[in-house]
Amino acid sequence: MIDLVELTKLYRQGDIDVTALDRVSLHIDEGEFLALMGPSGSGKSTLLHIMAGIDRPTSGQCLFRGVDVAQLSETALAEWRSRHIGFIFQTFNLIPVMTAAENVELPLLLTRLRASERRERVEFALELVGLKDRLKHLPRQLSGGQEQRVAIARAIVTDPELVVADEPTGNLDAHSAHEVMGLLATLNQTHGKTIVMVTHDPRAAQYGTRQLHLEKGELQHDTAQASPAEAEA
Repeated sequence: MIDLVELTKLYRQGDIDVTALDRVSLHIDEGEFLALMGPSGSGKSTLLHIMAGIDRPTSGQCLFRGVDVAQLSETALAEWRSRHIGFIFQTFNLIPVMTAAENVELPLLLTRLRASERRERVEFALELVGLKDRLKHLPRQLSGGQEQRVAIARAIVTDPELVVADEPTGNLDAHSAHEVMGLLATLNQTHGKTIVMVTHDPRAAQYGTRQLHLEKGELQHDTAQASPAEAEA
């Protein structure tokens, strides 16, 4: 699904060029659950943002099914993101004055779906994350774990091919983090979603089918592993 070829990203700080990514090459198959790990400043989020079309590389290619998304115009890139990418953030990014259903519906407002079709998709997405009974609740009426599940429903409501998650358990307690990671694993294993996740938490990373470690913008090692369910079996 994704091929990164000699991907380099430089940031300018004063008179100095800082290397965030240094000639990273990587292949990600459809249906993978990839965990990106590494210390702060290692380039994890930069790599995630380039794969998701939020940022552009300084050089190299980011190929999604053979299309170099980094070469798309801003308009074409925005359309590509809306059709192919679902985003999950550490801070939930829910609109506080909107209900759970209204928050989940936001990405669908950019489509040509009728209101009834949008409502069906919203209800289905919230049912998938176990919150169909919280449709009319505001974010302040939900727990942190429930807020993140609403954010996951918003990420998947457009049925994206790739879900990217940036520290999805960073603001959660251990129990809520376990629930959220179990949900992501279900989306991957049962619904076939390709997931790329940045995390500092080795417990969260264990839910991935593969781990990548970044250090100073370079890939260190690539580890395929059994999922927690498979390991228990």
